[in-house]
Amino acid sequence: MSKLGKVLDRFVPNSLQPLWNHPAGPQTIFFWAPAVKWGLVLAGLGDLNRPVENVSLKQCGSLTATAIVWSRFSMVIVPKNWSLFAVNVLIFLTSGYQVMRAVRFQMSDTESKDPKNKK
Repeated sequence: MSKLGKVLDRFVPNSLQPLWNHPAGPQTIFFWAPAVKWGLVLAGLGDLNRPVENVSLKQCGSLTATAIVWSRFSMVIVPKNWSLFAVNVLIFLTSGYQVMRAVRFQMSDTESKDPKNKK
């Protein structure tokens, strides 16, 4: 435990001691990595109103793929990291929705430019 952790121990109420001393608690990276990733979820929710022509299929696709990988990883490590799992599932949902929007847009855009479809 770091010196700061020892100092903060004195200020943590008894009711929060189980969380504070948990193997995936605030004194470990297992707590802070998912906490910071919630920013990606918030950004993804903010992008839901973004015009579909401005959505990057490559960026959203890679974010969706990494969310799947990290969701799986969070269930095989010890201790199981439920907060990491939850944040990655939500990243998967928001970025996956953007991927769906971008693919639909590109398919409809391609169809409209196809000379065979002109009447």
